[in-house]
Amino acid sequence: MSTPLVAGIELGGTKVICVLASGPDDVRDTVTIPTTTPEETLGAVEAVLARWSGFEALGIASFGPVSLDPADPKHGFITATPKPNWSDTDVGQRLARVAGVPTGFDSDVAGAALGEGRWGASRTVADHAYVTVGTGLGIGLVLGGNPVAGLTHSELGHIRPVRLAGDSWGGSCPFHGDCLEGLASGTAIRARTGTPAQDIAIGDPTWDGVAHALAQLCHTLVLTGIPRRIVMGGGVMVGVPHLFGLIRERLVDSLAGYGNARGLLPIDAFVVPAELGGMAGPLGAIELGVRALSKGSTFKTF
Repeated sequence: MSTPLVAGIELGGTKVICVLASGPDDVRDTVTIPTTTPEETLGAVEAVLARWSGFEALGIASFGPVSLDPADPKHGFITATPKPNWSDTDVGQRLARVAGVPTGFDSDVAGAALGEGRWGASRTVADHAYVTVGTGLGIGLVLGGNPVAGLTHSELGHIRPVRLAGDSWGGSCPFHGDCLEGLASGTAIRARTGTPAQDIAIGDPTWDGVAHALAQLCHTLVLTGIPRRIVMGGGVMVGVPHLFGLIRERLVDSLAGYGNARGLLPIDAFVVPAELGGMAGPLGAIELGVRALSKGSTFKTF
């Protein structure tokens, strides 16, 4: 059975990637739009959807936080976000009305997790986590092939980790200061050093604190009992590949042998790089559309 043609929208904090595809081997068109104001950005997305034809479903993977509760009148809205002017913005319902086809909606990291689960580094496991370390820091959890959501989606990027001994920097998160995003995101690294992450030397002590914080995140993910694999992507992880070794080493030290879950070792097969690169999110949006179509849903959270 062939995969249907789907319009996929990955709405990110700096850019929107729109793809018309049925999968990674059948991408008909790709359009990139800068993320500016809500009206300008979503208007440009609507123009792309109006130009495309033949798609049977729409998938949207949006930066957040977003409302995933179908009982919420603001289901599909971006809620309280650090992104200026985007709080309380209707993304899901608005684009679903314009497209007029079954529409799947979730967070951008849940979308990326689904993309990696369908076509990338997690395709051999049904339970996995996707961590993006870029402008922000987000985590998508997938259990039994489906994104995990309850009251809302995971916001583990905003937990407060055990701090590295001697490090008292206040962090950059406007909500929490020294949460994970405030310590280890690309924004945090630049705020602390004045230098983009990819331009900081391998031996710079900055990486000790970043790796320590990200290992604390992985420690927490292991103890949820969900992921059989942690996939890490985003601009920082792609631009600074030596971070993987540091994170793995610190994760093993932090767990200190607790649990000894089968599959955790070898650690380099448990914490792995994303395989789809910058296409994880857009392809995850395609998967969200496929799932919406299979459910016959006009507008659906997965």
